[in-house]
Amino acid sequence: MPLLDVRGIQEILPHRYPFLLVDQILEMEPDRIVGVKNVTVNEPFFVGHFPNYPVMPGVLIVESMAQVAGVLVLKSIPDSKNRPVLLTSIKEAKFRRQVVPGDQLRVEMKVLKRRSNVAIMAGLATVAGVVVAEAEVMCVLGDPTVAPQG
Repeated sequence: MPLLDVRGIQEILPHRYPFLLVDQILEMEPDRIVGVKNVTVNEPFFVGHFPNYPVMPGVLIVESMAQVAGVLVLKSIPDSKNRPVLLTSIKEAKFRRQVVPGDQLRVEMKVLKRRSNVAIMAGLATVAGVVVAEAEVMCVLGDPTVAPQG
């Protein structure tokens, strides 16, 4: 049983379909989190990437990693609904294998450094125990008093 299903994740993250890229949180500790993205053939990005050879874009794998990290960051602060987590840097991103429809992307993120409004986390994404991507991401808590322009 997951710790959080997609409904629980949506209570924490502001992301919604088609940009919510985490389906479950399996494990969560103060400095570590594990999430899952089930990659299905009907993902909207497969229409153009690529029609006859569907491959999950690497930037979306990293986004999935950032969203899993965001769950950990937001879960640990009070009044998180008013504090968006913004991805501010990506370092050392490496893509080792393609992610295709039918894969279950397992994302593990570990805190490297944490301050009141900044978290630097190292992530590893695997499919069936095989590393498909890794990256270090930095997330910053957004200002709760600034409303997004729209």
